[in-house]
Amino acid sequence: MGPVDKFKYKMQTATVVEKLIALNVLVFILFFLIKTIAFLFQLPSDFITGWLVFPKEPGEFLFKPWSIITYSFLHSGIWHILSNMLILYYAGVYFLTYFSSKKLLTFYFLGVIIGALVYMLSYNLFPAFEATGKSYLVGASAGVMAVLVGVATKVPDLKIRLMFLGSIKFWYIAAFLVVIDIIQIPFGNAGGHFAHLGGALFGFMYTKQLAKGNDIGSGFEKFIIWFISLFDSSKKSKPKMKTVYKKKGASPYKTKAPITNKDDYQQKIDAILDKISTSGYDSLTKVEKDFLFHAGKDK
Repeated sequence: MGPVDKFKYKMQTATVVEKLIALNVLVFILFFLIKTIAFLFQLPSDFITGWLVFPKEPGEFLFKPWSIITYSFLHSGIWHILSNMLILYYAGVYFLTYFSSKKLLTFYFLGVIIGALVYMLSYNLFPAFEATGKSYLVGASAGVMAVLVGVATKVPDLKIRLMFLGSIKFWYIAAFLVVIDIIQIPFGNAGGHFAHLGGALFGFMYTKQLAKGNDIGSGFEKFIIWFISLFDSSKKSKPKMKTVYKKKGASPYKTKAPITNKDDYQQKIDAILDKISTSGYDSLTKVEKDFLFHAGKDK
């Protein structure tokens, strides 16, 4: 199996968490390459990023509404993206045990949106920030905190094992990070901390509402499903209905050709994908992994 085949295989079988991490890392590398090239040729490096970061000024936001999402794919440095992706990976693994992949995307991106709005509101509401000049928000922390606090609220007594610390309840970790954000507000990056808290609050409230049977993010989840379908090249076009006419003298009524059901081959693929969605890729047997890989190559 060559490098290209291995990459295709990994992308086909990657979880939604792994795909989110890969996208964040890819964008991070791309923009730092742009900065390097701009530095070498003495070109302005912030021209593109200026249109993608989220501003504190509502008037500026109106000219680039997409920034409420795009800001989350930009990170200020190695430690910034590393810490975010590590938390997203471990929180996401547990999240997918109790929620679906689409629900994770809903938590993540609505957390990003709510975090940005809390950031903007705080910088325009509190007197402490009146003298602040231009300020912009970057990073996926709000979405990450929404996922982390969401799963911690769902299973607060779930214990995970941490190096040097032993087994700790998931909720303790989430609460610790929230407290850290609160006490660090006066010492710098206040807007970032407010965004984290906005994402965390959303994750908590969303999980609580789901427990009551209220899916407050259902509309956004439908939008995500529609948006993903635009890029889903694996979707086969639906078979067209065929009109059949009988010979002269026969009944003039039209009949539709029957549509065949899914064959066993497609049903097996669907079963494996369902298993990945509920239990993760590692739960597959070697036979199932090989079957899924060859099925992907045959498309």
